[in-house]
Amino acid sequence: MAHEPFVLSNARLVLADHVVENAWIALDGGKIAEIGEGRAPDRAEDIGGDYVVPGLVELHTDHLEAHVMPRPGVRWDPVAAVMSYDAQLSTCGITTVLDSLRVWREDGAQELGGEAAALADAVATARASGMLRADHYLHLRCEVPMPDVVAEASALIGRPDVRLMSLMDHTPGQRQFRDQSKLREYYRGKSGGMTDAALDVLFDKRREYSRRHAADNYRDLVALARRHGTPLASHDDTTHEHVAQSIEDGVAIAEFPTTVAAAEGLHAAGVSVLMGAPNLVRGASHSGNVATADLARAGLLDVLSSDYVPASLLLAAMALPRVAPAIALPAAIRTITKTPAAAVGLTDRGEIADGKRADLVRIRVCRDLPVVVSVWREGRRVA
Repeated sequence: MAHEPFVLSNARLVLADHVVENAWIALDGGKIAEIGEGRAPDRAEDIGGDYVVPGLVELHTDHLEAHVMPRPGVRWDPVAAVMSYDAQLSTCGITTVLDSLRVWREDGAQELGGEAAALADAVATARASGMLRADHYLHLRCEVPMPDVVAEASALIGRPDVRLMSLMDHTPGQRQFRDQSKLREYYRGKSGGMTDAALDVLFDKRREYSRRHAADNYRDLVALARRHGTPLASHDDTTHEHVAQSIEDGVAIAEFPTTVAAAEGLHAAGVSVLMGAPNLVRGASHSGNVATADLARAGLLDVLSSDYVPASLLLAAMALPRVAPAIALPAAIRTITKTPAAAVGLTDRGEIADGKRADLVRIRVCRDLPVVVSVWREGRRVA
């Protein structure tokens, strides 16, 4: 996939720990060959002082599902959906993505579910056909209380593109949805306007699933991930008990802890705390939990995720130095590049340094908003 050698000059290069003004960067063989300051080699492309950052790395986005089911009850061709989704990610500067696939089916909820294998196959088909701009891996989102989740995860985890498994529990009344009214709002928005009576039935079923299956499924999923060497992510840790369990299980990433106390315990144990970029852009959690900005100001934020809005990833990272003044721009960019890449073992990318993959994003700031001008993956322009 490598492109011909070329040089960008008059750039503001955002390295892992500082910004190099009036810099140049040479790409060759799909890798970063050399960087320097001042006068660039001949025939360099002058980019007019724009920022150049590493290609963005996204660990948790379920946005593919919005392309497969663009409206309730409307299904799109899965390979065509993958292509549309991939194009959107790339134009947002994302060059590496873990496509989050929900590994469960839920009767009574009119939304996409139980189709992880079909979507994984669609991603593989698009990849093998050379249709994709970004580098795609898989993230298995396992809803722990669901009766068949262990069998479904077992059927998928042996795929070579699986890079992460998250352990989720959205049982009404706990974790993300301690406030059950927020869960009702969520289902009304995503499931075609379910009535309160229908939601009562659904919630009772979810609580029964939790009582009957959660403990055994949790144990079996942790064991499954360990057997395959797949990094684990916890999800919506809230209590001291949740934090202690995540640490005991050796999770690499804590997705969306709901309280400052949970984030403190996880961060202190060396677990990478991942929070939503939309939360930071909006200024609050849509579920009423802790704000990303509060964790950033407390020094507890390690990774940002675009979650359901791909464009929010870069918006949030570029806003971090304003929201949390102790976070300089290089540290902010690390939350969407180097740190998430390292968390899932992708050490060949995520920073601008000699020998790293030439995954780069050219950014121009207009009216305080970052605009993606160009994107390269392995030295080849993809957007």
